[in-house]
Amino acid sequence: MHFAVSTATPSEPQRLAISPLGPCRIHLVRHGTTRMNIENRYRGRRDVPLDAQGYEDAVHAARRLSGVGLTAVYTGPLRRTIATAQVVADEAGVPDLRILHGLVNLDYGSWEGLTPAEAADRDGPAYALYRASPLHAVGERLAVAQERMLAALRLIGERHRDENVAAISHAVMIRLVITAIERLEGEEWRVPIERGSVTLVEVDHGEPRLVGAQGVGPGHLIGSPRAPVRMGEA
Repeated sequence: MHFAVSTATPSEPQRLAISPLGPCRIHLVRHGTTRMNIENRYRGRRDVPLDAQGYEDAVHAARRLSGVGLTAVYTGPLRRTIATAQVVADEAGVPDLRILHGLVNLDYGSWEGLTPAEAADRDGPAYALYRASPLHAVGERLAVAQERMLAALRLIGERHRDENVAAISHAVMIRLVITAIERLEGEEWRVPIERGSVTLVEVDHGEPRLVGAQGVGPGHLIGSPRAPVRMGEA
């Protein structure tokens, strides 16, 4: 397995040159299942590996993407995203993974390892704000996490115009992208993102646009009526 670590950080200014090429199509993949997903605990930056179901989730995602002509596979630095990315890259025949730290999960601070119920018991007012809006702080401010994720997508988009690229990340980070593009408010931001699902975003001259999603469950496709929010999911 080969890794290429990006030397540019998502916070660096990007010069977006006008190009006749089409937009970059970024297939955002949520990593596969881990033990802490089954236990419904906030994972955050904890480096937990995929379980057996997690590898099956990765295979399903890889098969969905097998025919799109991926030219690059990006991943956050945690084992669960790297393992998912490797399965996707192997299926697509992409020889190298590119580690991009902007794709890493939200830092949940003192909530990491807790269930939502435990977080609510420990820090009720902060938990209520977190559930109600994507702009309130947990460990890392959600607005900061949202901007670094969008910056990562812009960086990928600038590097890979008119290409199909996979980027493996985490549920909350994909939700924050959808929230920014769709301008969701309040609890609408809790869009269900299934493990191993694929959400397609096009980036054209630095502007992301939500195209659609696969594998997020019946009634949960982008552009469909709002799906019910699973209020108990970490």
